[in-house]
Amino acid sequence: MSARISSDRPAARHGWPQALVTVLGGLVAMGAVAALGLWAAGATDLPGGSFPAVVAATVVTAVGGTVELSGDAGALAGTEGGLTVIPLSVTLAGALVVGTGFLRPLRRRAVAGAPELAGWAARIAVLWLLALLGLALAARHTFEISLGDGPLGDLGELFGLTPVVGFAADVPLTVLIGLVWLAGVLVVALLASPGAALPAGLLRFGPAVRPAAHTMVRLLLAAVVICLVVALFVAATRGHAVETFAVILLGLPNVAWLALTVGLGATWDGRVEGPFGLPMPHVLDEVLRTPDVSALNLGTLVEHDGGRWWWLLVADAVLLLAAAFLTASASPAGVPAWQHAVRMAVALALTVLMICLMARISARIGLSVLGIGDLGDGFSGQVLLKPRLWTALGLALLWGLVAGFAGAWLARAVRRRGRGAER
Repeated sequence: MSARISSDRPAARHGWPQALVTVLGGLVAMGAVAALGLWAAGATDLPGGSFPAVVAATVVTAVGGTVELSGDAGALAGTEGGLTVIPLSVTLAGALVVGTGFLRPLRRRAVAGAPELAGWAARIAVLWLLALLGLALAARHTFEISLGDGPLGDLGELFGLTPVVGFAADVPLTVLIGLVWLAGVLVVALLASPGAALPAGLLRFGPAVRPAAHTMVRLLLAAVVICLVVALFVAATRGHAVETFAVILLGLPNVAWLALTVGLGATWDGRVEGPFGLPMPHVLDEVLRTPDVSALNLGTLVEHDGGRWWWLLVADAVLLLAAAFLTASASPAGVPAWQHAVRMAVALALTVLMICLMARISARIGLSVLGIGDLGDGFSGQVLLKPRLWTALGLALLWGLVAGFAGAWLARAVRRRGRGAER
């Protein structure tokens, strides 16, 4: 009787109104962060009242949706472009709000029925689908490009060329990937919350999965907080405050989680050319602005900018040891150290996989007239950043095993000392 009552009472608190509040809260958070970041980046100066469409496109890409670039410059000219980048500050804001709203009616309970959980998630998914559809339809605009007063402008005037570049969200793909994103957020929220109710059949997996999942979320947030402190210090002491706040509001986790993987020893291949660039620190842009694809790792950073970048290795070691200790402390006392190590290794590898999939960047735009391609840095450029995936995952497994053993040993020592003090 008590179990049924405790299950029925919260069910009344997560109907359609609560689902609407959760979805709207996530959209408002994402839209506000995106708008402020784009404002700091100068996007309000874009022509044709395009700012709302750019905000919508930013939110679409933040949930993994696709925005396609297109161009037309007449019969004698051509434009080309492509963009793959996720503004993870916007993504993180939405994930935190939606995840919190999803978990709210499930807290302070041990068990929730599978139909109840499925119904609650389905309500959110239906409203989220409608919101995605509206965002994808709003994320489209067209710009005219001024060719300037130089030779390119003379060619344009001679042949009557007016290059036009536009963007539009791929509606079906955006809806599909956006729903996958939502499912990932809800699953991670459920796994990473120690106090959220689970179906009775999954309770036995909680002690094995939840401590590591919870710790990985805290590890990612800790990396973002550390990067935020560094960014605010840079903004206060070295100027460029507006540009720094644009990076904070659009891509701070991109930088923080990239640094986390680099500190583990991972290598990212990349290239920067033309007017584009990578966000702070500027050494990233400098290392990758080469004629060919370059490697970004601890070695190249140290070689380019001195030995101070070894602090990434030290910071990762401290963060992972703390994460492993917290994971072991939250697990049952009788779990062997090797199990802690394996769980930590798997959890860290999955976390690094998520970073590698979400932090990669690919951007390209070009303009050609009369077959002359890439006319000037003001009209063409490329940014590429992709991980060496298998190396990164292997290093994550190794770090996780070592940190897991060390954290288990440290947690046991603390427990023994606590029992000795009680006696």
